[in-house]
Amino acid sequence: MDNLSYMALDAEQISQQLLPKHVAIIMDGNGRWAQAQGHPRVYGHKKGVDAVREAVKFCSKLGIESLTLFAFSSENWRRPEEEVTTLMELFLMVLGREVKKLHKNNVRLSIIGDLGRFSTKLQEKIAAAQALTANNSGLRLNIAANYGGRWDIAQAAKQLALKISAGEITADDVDEHSLAKHISLNEQSELDLLIRTGGDLRISNFLLWQAAYAELYFTPTLWPDFNESVFAEAIACYVSRERRFGCTGEQIKQLLSNAQP
Repeated sequence: MDNLSYMALDAEQISQQLLPKHVAIIMDGNGRWAQAQGHPRVYGHKKGVDAVREAVKFCSKLGIESLTLFAFSSENWRRPEEEVTTLMELFLMVLGREVKKLHKNNVRLSIIGDLGRFSTKLQEKIAAAQALTANNSGLRLNIAANYGGRWDIAQAAKQLALKISAGEITADDVDEHSLAKHISLNEQSELDLLIRTGGDLRISNFLLWQAAYAELYFTPTLWPDFNESVFAEAIACYVSRERRFGCTGEQIKQLLSNAQP
């Protein structure tokens, strides 16, 4: 083994090239966090919004290009009706309240998933939020709503099938490259790091195509408690794995403190 393989890095040596360009997070544990506090599950979802805000701030300061958050999976419709209704109302409220702040901070918002099942009002809010931030050049914030990795691959295959039917391409033109062009987030950097909070060790049908070569990081921390320190540890783990250098969460936080606000 190379003697340099596990040499320690000083914080100033952790350059932008070592950091992930695209991070995705499965935000799990809101309900369990609320129940542990003696509150209804929906209270945890509301507190989870604060963690989203902190994660966006963290990524913006570090210069990470894209942050993709799993907000609502296609399987979430099976949850109790009251919880689903609250989630939809929360989504509407957050879009209305937060999008101006995102715009002010040069964040570009995209909502990915099968949006047809949402109410007309919510679809209009989504379209308006995306339009407002469309020309921003900072962090790309992607919110996966009514999203599933299998759905993503299937809808890409359907688009290619329609092109074949229309005579625009032939079956011989279908390959990984052509399919990838129709997968969500295809115009952004490839996914580098997939984080899941809450302790479960699975990716739950999230970004199946995009995560093919991503590093996976699982933490028992419940989403409302996912703060700068926990995020810094995840980034440090990524740097250590990718470059085989020693790296700590404290070094990432030092880098963060030196970043431009």
